[in-house]
Amino acid sequence: MDVMPKWAEVVLVPLISLLLAAIISALIILAIGEDPIAAAKLMVEGAVGSVRGWSYTLYYATNFIFTGLAVSIAFHARMFNIGGEGQAMLGGMGVALACLYVPWPHWSIALMAAIVMAAAFGALWALIPAYLQAKRGSHIVITTIMFNFIASALLIFVINEFLKPVGSQDPSSARFAAHLDLPTLNSILSSMGIKSSKDDSVNVTFLVSLLCAFGVWLLLWRTRLGYEIRAFGHSESAAKYAGINPVKITVVAMLISGGLAGLMGINTVMGEAERLVLNSTEGAGFIGIAVALMGRSHPVGVVIAAVLFGFLYQGGAELAFWTSIPRELIVVIQALVILFTGALDNMVRMPLERIFLMVRRNKSAGDV
Repeated sequence: MDVMPKWAEVVLVPLISLLLAAIISALIILAIGEDPIAAAKLMVEGAVGSVRGWSYTLYYATNFIFTGLAVSIAFHARMFNIGGEGQAMLGGMGVALACLYVPWPHWSIALMAAIVMAAAFGALWALIPAYLQAKRGSHIVITTIMFNFIASALLIFVINEFLKPVGSQDPSSARFAAHLDLPTLNSILSSMGIKSSKDDSVNVTFLVSLLCAFGVWLLLWRTRLGYEIRAFGHSESAAKYAGINPVKITVVAMLISGGLAGLMGINTVMGEAERLVLNSTEGAGFIGIAVALMGRSHPVGVVIAAVLFGFLYQGGAELAFWTSIPRELIVVIQALVILFTGALDNMVRMPLERIFLMVRRNKSAGDV
């Protein structure tokens, strides 16, 4: 029997961790001579106090949902996929190739092709580390980190040698055709007769990310493959005894993980930049690790954690713009959230477990 109830595991532990991170952040802001209450108010207003704020928050959250789900799948198979950054880069390359070289008649058809290409390129970039882990024993953490740098170099080479328009000095591909622009959520609402602001960054990729979250839930808890992935993650020896092939699970789980990370390229390349640019991932592959940790590798938790980090990104940008608080301090605040929800998780969990164990023992003694 678990020491803590499930609700405490999913809600209480992350909530207390966030509270601790907020307290330390407030003390740091106070130490540099700024008002932490005013700073918090500005972050809230900038991130969720307007349609514009919400749109940017959900735009960032979309990226983090994809990378968080990617890390979660690997976590369930007892692997640490730190290659989300490189897999997202290659996914974006796949999106660009799909949009530049095929004359799609409508954005919806192009979106379907982009989904296939992004997932395929991301999955293929995860395949080699997966194979090396499964067949050669190479540690997945080392190989996926290395492949991030290889992906970056490959992206620079492909853009400069094949995709950059002739005579252009900008290290980016040509713009996609105008009719391939993905509609924003506000434009969809407007077409339905619902009044909304034209200032919008979040596009239909957000809906794709939610569908992926639902798909991951179905996969992990409603399919045989998902059961095998979770069983393998809990105990490799027991999984082998049950007839589960560890090589197959390692490779398949990493292919799914890489494909999910690659899908982030749709949001950044097709939805936002409308061309392939360098550094479009902006660290989202690494933030996905924190999102998966905070979300306890559950799709619902991942979506909630992704929105929180979207809030921190957008609110932090507003804070850096309107106050003298440097942008670097916003990174520190984000790091504190990652620290308390990830590395220092047991600092919160263990005292809570003792409290719940004490309550249970007192209740049992009272019943007697």
